[in-house]
Formats: sequence, C-alpha cells, structure tokens
Amino acid sequence: MNRRILFICGSINQTTQMHQIAGHLCDYNQFFTPYYTDGFLELLRRGRLLEFTILGDKLRERCSRYLESHNLPIDGRGGRGGYDLVVTCSDLLVQKNIRTSRIVLVQEGILDPAGRALELCKRFPALPLWLAGTATTGLSGHYERFCVASEGYRDYFASHGAPKDRIVVTGIPNFDECERYRTNRFPHRHFVLVCTSDARETFKGDDRRGFISRALAIAAGRLLIFKLHPNENAARATREIHRHAPSALVFARGSAEEMIANCDVLVTQYSSTVFVGLALGKEVHSYFDLETLKRLMPMQGGRAAFAIARVCREILEGQAALPKEPARSLPQPLAESGAPGLEWGLP
Repeated sequence: MNRRILFICGSINQTTQMHQIAGHLCDYNQFFTPYYTDGFLELLRRGRLLEFTILGDKLRERCSRYLESHNLPIDGRGGRGGYDLVVTCSDLLVQKNIRTSRIVLVQEGILDPAGRALELCKRFPALPLWLAGTATTGLSGHYERFCVASEGYRDYFASHGAPKDRIVVTGIPNFDECERYRTNRFPHRHFVLVCTSDARETFKGDDRRGFISRALAIAAGRLLIFKLHPNENAARATREIHRHAPSALVFARGSAEEMIANCDVLVTQYSSTVFVGLALGKEVHSYFDLETLKRLMPMQGGRAAFAIARVCREILEGQAALPKEPARSLPQPLAESGAPGLEWGLP
C-alpha cells in the first residue's frame, strides 16, 4: 500500500513496542523517529537541559542505534511529512508537525504517581502536561485512539479526564505474554532482584540508602541482584549499592524481564517491571499499592501488538478491511543490540 505511517519512538521500552506493532503493518510504508520536540523545549534540548528525558541525547542516540541495528527506515523528526497515520509513544507533548495528523497513542507502561502537579494540569489546561510527568498520559486529547494495557487502565485514564470513547483496551506488547521470558540464558536462579527507578534523574525524591536497606532485609542473606534503570547514573548507583550491599551483583544492562523470570522475589520502586513479576507469580514489593497494581495488570495472551496494529488499520481502512486475528501472535523479545540473544554485561 502507498499509505505512510510514522512511528514516534522514545526509550528502548517504547521503541521495541513500536517495532513489534510495525511488524503487523508491513504492507504500509513505515518510518521511525526518536522522540523529538520543537519551540522552547527544543532550545532546552539543544542546551542539554533535558538529558533526564527521552528528548535527551543519551536516550535519543540509544533509540537511533536500535533503529539502525534493525535496518528500520528513519525519518528524523518526521521531516518528510505527508503521513496518513502517526503512532506515538507519548502525548505529554504533541509535536507541531503532527497536530493535524491522525494519531494513535500507545501506553508505555506504569505511570508516575498522581500528585499535585497532575491536579494542577487538570485544573489549568494551559499548563504543559509534561510538568506532571507520565501521570498526565492521555490527557492531551490529540489522538483518535489511545491503546491501553487493561480494563483497569481504561477506567483509570477515563477517571482522570481522558476521553473514554477513544480508549481501546489492547494490551501493550512488552508486558503481554510474560511467560515467554522464562526461556532465557540469564545465569542466576533463586535470588532477590531489585529493579531501581530513575527518580533522582527526573527530579523526584529517592531515599536510595533506605531502599537498599529494605532490599537487604527482604533478601535476608539470599543472593541480591540489582538491575539499574536505563536512565540512571550507573556509576553513582553502583557505588552506592556496593557501599551498603558489598556482596550484591549490579547489572546496568540486560533484560530485566528475563532476570525477573529467574528470581524468587522482585523489589521495585516505580518500575513497570512490577507487572512482569505479578504476571509470573513472583513475590513482589513495590512503592505502589499491590491491590491497585493487580487491577491495572496488563492483559496477557500474546496479541497486544496485533491488536494495536488492528486499531491502526481500522483508522486507515475502515472496519471492513480488518484482517482476521491469528490464532496466536506472540510478541518477540527484541535485543537492543539487534543480535540473537542478549549481552549481559556481567560484573
């Protein structure tokens, strides 16, 4: 088909989800771009004042390396224009050159905790949504469909002001069919895994010493492994962990999902990986209320990428042109390097 789709990517989690969705839309002309902005925010980005976000050079370059390693066609900032559909990973800002486009928004994962900034953004619509972080996801209204992880999340987004009639429950690819992560080559088993968050890098509070102490208490002498958030200052985090937990292993890269599949206990802060732990029946500790997380739990079944692609087709072609759903459409784990398997960066 001659129709053109632009996929706006971001973090590796967001980028791999876009890649999996695109895999079900191969009969369209596809292009990909790292996340971008314009106006005042672009000036801040150029001044390297947004390095803690997906607009920063660090995560944009990581996204570009992924796209290049998978030989995906790149149209930086959507500069070629003329797109029939834009599929984006975030609506915290809506770029000027897509505001008249047909847009599908895809939920990334767990959201920042709702707080005062969210209430201010809801009360004063002129405020930019990014002030409240991902807590304001879905509130732009600049999309035709918003694909979300579960019925629980549909109700959650609607309760905060997202247009309910545009929200579609599809599941989200990286947190769908988590059983697939049990097949892996991570060398350790039966340990306590700690998945950290980038709270400090995004100017939130983080009692890291207290968190490490809590993890040590939960481990109670068992092997303790830390998986750092990709956006964290890895050198600083590693020094802190080894200062308070000298025998712990620290991984700055590798698949957190596969580590979770092999652990006995998962300890998180604000990480989306908590959903993988819940799906795999692990003992889970989180800063979020566990009963709330269970209500928000992403759908399982291995069909999320296909379901989101089907929403895209419906917008482009109409209901009559939709393909039948395959019996099974498992999302494939995608290594950041593009090579088979994963590089673990063992300490």
